Amino acid sequence: MSIEHIYIDQSVAKQDQVYEIIQRFNVPSSVIDHSEELYTIIRSSQDPVAAGKKALYLTTNKGDFIRKCPGTRSYSCCDYMILHIGTFCTMDCAYCILQSYFHPPILQYFVNQDQMFEELNAFLAGRRHRRIGTGEYTDSMIWELWTNLSQKLIPHFGTQSHAVLELKTKTTFVKNIQNLSHKRRTILAWSVNTPEMIRRNEKGTASLEARIDAAAKCQKWGYPLAFHFDPLVEYDGCIDDYRMVVEKIFTRIHPENIAWISLGTLRFMPDLKGIIQSRFPESKMIYGEFVQGMDGKSRYLQQIRIEIYRGVLNAIREKSLDVTVYFCMENEDVWKKVFGFTTEEHGGLPHILDESAIKICELDP
Repeated sequence: MSIEHIYIDQSVAKQDQVYEIIQRFNVPSSVIDHSEELYTIIRSSQDPVAAGKKALYLTTNKGDFIRKCPGTRSYSCCDYMILHIGTFCTMDCAYCILQSYFHPPILQYFVNQDQMFEELNAFLAGRRHRRIGTGEYTDSMIWELWTNLSQKLIPHFGTQSHAVLELKTKTTFVKNIQNLSHKRRTILAWSVNTPEMIRRNEKGTASLEARIDAAAKCQKWGYPLAFHFDPLVEYDGCIDDYRMVVEKIFTRIHPENIAWISLGTLRFMPDLKGIIQSRFPESKMIYGEFVQGMDGKSRYLQQIRIEIYRGVLNAIREKSLDVTVYFCMENEDVWKKVFGFTTEEHGGLPHILDESAIKICELDP
């Protein structure tokens, strides 16, 4: 999807960064006094989600830039930290939780980055967490088309040796980061799925082959990589298709360059189901065998999840016995049945991932 109108918070209208972003577009722009003016426009649209993807709102983040990832106590959490650079996404995935997370969903970019870097410096100086990423409330790399944010963040992380920045995407927008001094302190990560899933349920995203090609370029430039199989979706032949995805990745990517691979099956809150039915009537993904999980989300029956996980994990282990693989939001029982151990037996999931970051990203112990 393409931006059709830029809205500018009057408090930032005179900032140089705002002017620079506007110059990259050939679309109308308006200065507004209150965000509610824009929210009203979006809410009145026939499809507010689609409308929110076509309107770019340049504003300030009035809360914390650094936040803990919203995990669930009943599931093994990785203790990830979020760098909150903006919200929403120009791509349109049927399963995307952001469709129901923001009210209304609007593409926002925060331009008060002096404050962001102040918080980031304090975070890095505290040396309490090793992993932080920008891909929780948005795609990390869509902003490459309009801003130089990654060109600021990546060298900044290269100046220290305790923590890593993870940039997660479904795009191929990596050309601007080729010659940056990253010192292996930034991980480029791709969400991946089967060609069938991408074609039917990930509108506006790069193809699987294009994502892997972009990852291979970043590997050549010395960046550590990560891959996220999330959501894994059940359909006839899905395990064979996911095994093919694994094969394609390891044909181009060396295991020693992979910081981690995450696995997570499809899960969604009840209100998202209605949005998917309305916006993606052709999608069949929400009609599987689901139960309500401990977090209130609909999840596949445990045996279905285990079967899919084992199929993908076995494919990965055929390529590498050492690459770190983990579950995003699964309980210890599933860990035991799939991996043969619980996270607690290895010091907890945060420790497992921190150790991988120390090794692959050459961090200080």
